Amino acid sequence: MCYIDTMDTTIRNLDKEAYRALKARAAITGKTIGEVLNVAIQSYLARPETISKRRGSLSDLTPEKYPKGNERLSEEIDAIVYGL
Repeated sequence: MCYIDTMDTTIRNLDKEAYRALKARAAITGKTIGEVLNVAIQSYLARPETISKRRGSLSDLTPEKYPKGNERLSEEIDAIVYGL
């Protein structure tokens, strides 16, 4: 039996400028776009945040206002922690 470990596929809705930059970098490094995309996909899949959504991100947090009287809280914390 013969198994093919690659496949041809069409990817739609790519950013035109990003694709041009990818194509140029692939050419400069002597690689095909497919080779570069395979590395990019494997790198993306290896990232922990793509495996589990349980871990949050700081960008998911919404800022909250401190109560009055805490305008210099950051400086006070720095003074305590770092002895400033």
